[in-house]
Amino acid sequence: MTTPVDHNSLHRTAKYFMDDGRAETLDAAMAMLRQFGLTIYVGPEVEHSAHHQTALLTLVNLARRTLLAGIDVIGLPDAACISRLAPHRSLADAVRELGGVVNPATRHEWPSAIIGSSDPGDSLLPCWRLTWEGWRGGVVPARQGPRFDETDAIGLAPALAAAACAAEAFAHHAGDHLFAGRRSVGLSLWNPGADWLVAEVDEPKLTYLPSRLWFIGLGNLGQAFAWLLACLPYSDPSQVQLMLQDYDDIALSNDSTSVLSFIGHVGRRKARVVADWLDARGFDSFIEERRFGAWTCRADGEPAAALCGVDNALARAALEDAGFGLVVEAGLGAGPQAFRSLAVHTFPSSRRASDIWSKHVGQTAESTENMPAYQQLKRAGMDSCGLTQLASRTVGVPFVGLIAGCLVISELLRRLHGGRALEFASGSVASLDDLEAGPVEAPPYSFGHVTIG
Repeated sequence: MTTPVDHNSLHRTAKYFMDDGRAETLDAAMAMLRQFGLTIYVGPEVEHSAHHQTALLTLVNLARRTLLAGIDVIGLPDAACISRLAPHRSLADAVRELGGVVNPATRHEWPSAIIGSSDPGDSLLPCWRLTWEGWRGGVVPARQGPRFDETDAIGLAPALAAAACAAEAFAHHAGDHLFAGRRSVGLSLWNPGADWLVAEVDEPKLTYLPSRLWFIGLGNLGQAFAWLLACLPYSDPSQVQLMLQDYDDIALSNDSTSVLSFIGHVGRRKARVVADWLDARGFDSFIEERRFGAWTCRADGEPAAALCGVDNALARAALEDAGFGLVVEAGLGAGPQAFRSLAVHTFPSSRRASDIWSKHVGQTAESTENMPAYQQLKRAGMDSCGLTQLASRTVGVPFVGLIAGCLVISELLRRLHGGRALEFASGSVASLDDLEAGPVEAPPYSFGHVTIG
């Protein structure tokens, strides 16, 4: 070990290689991540298209947290950022702030991604084209797959394409999916579970956006919700009231999983960091810095639609007791076999939240303390308490949380536009084609909205 480590500083993606036994030490796991890189080629569209900028900034933000060799961006014009994700700065500065490197020479040992009409040339390594249209987004092999229109889409679609690209790039480097780089991966947010490469004839133009929301938890998922909300075309975000609830501080480990957490934020309250980010983009945010639970009660006048992203079973069991009219809840898998899994539930539904999660209260995941990397830490002097805490933390990657976030935010958008309401959606980022979704009867969305334009 070269530096001390504990459960608050452990890189959550390095933990994947520790838990599955491929890395015999933490240093070996980190060394693996430091060999993973990605080159992004951008076309001229990025200068004038907020969608292309959304795709670029989202991909840089996600990929740099797991591909630690670096994220190179080639072809970036000298242009202002017109995306609300990074206002009042140049596009190059926005890329650098998120961890990308602008205008380097091509690294032939890295796979690549294309945004827009750029041509990366020939390479034997995977090359993904990010593409989107309407409510659909994803990646296709650059030399084989189709390219969508990319001009008329909901703001989530290019962000979804970026998350799919980050997931495929990591799978390629990790060597844990044979077809990574040789297949199309994406989702239809209008009809989750359908073939995303086929246009939906009833896909509506985006007209309405949610205006009053309560975020429960501001970790990986909660920060993804905030990022995606800023991707939507609000004409006046000051009309959007957001209650942000979280009691926790940002730890070093959050830099590896959460899109609004950076090294300079360590030690600050998550709610305050996220509120500052949203306020800088014009939203009207309030914070509640205590745990969510059975004691939480929404007051009259506060947002009645809640987005939940906590991994605590006791808190999730109490979701229907706080007085919300609608709850959209997301959870992520854990462990080396399930960290790419995701599930979304909505309430009210045919099952109560307490029925789903009460049986999980107090359950613990299977311990990985016997794996070589943890035994090496024990030999190096880590006590049993510290070792148990370290082993109990989940494997985490930011792109799974962002894809789950797309499903959560799109649930609100579908209901606002008379689309199919879902009771649940579940699947794995490793196989988005197999996403399962179940419909539920729901009344018209009545929890606050604004009109685009």
